[in-house]
Amino acid sequence: MFKHLLVPVDGSELSERAAQVSLELAQRLGARITGFVAEPMPPLPTMSTHAATYMREADEHNARTEAHARKVLQAFGAKATELGVPYQGKFLRADGVDDAIVAAAVEFECDMIVMVTHGRGAFGELLFGSHTKNVMSRSKLPLLVLR
Repeated sequence: MFKHLLVPVDGSELSERAAQVSLELAQRLGARITGFVAEPMPPLPTMSTHAATYMREADEHNARTEAHARKVLQAFGAKATELGVPYQGKFLRADGVDDAIVAAAVEFECDMIVMVTHGRGAFGELLFGSHTKNVMSRSKLPLLVLR
């Protein structure tokens, strides 16, 4: 059945739920997990930003987002190790989180994606968007959606 799950996480309480459920599922299926974090690219400079200032701010942003991704993925990996679930953690910087998730699933040869949804409803989705809905519309893989 499913042998390799992609689980996008961001360190939030909701993504912790996706991590926990995916670990239990992987354990039952004998599957492996790729934990995935898509961090935002540094903001573009403004017209008044000096090149040296922008480079420093971009470097700080990259260091901060990499540290965050490593922390989230290491915590996920520790839980996987406790349960004996094969695990790898991957992160990248991307302009579009949704496209990055879909591309990662293909690149890492996953056969299912496990995500959470905020369940904000139509109005909330209009205001904030929905990564889960966007991934569902872009991916050819099965998507397990948790609330």
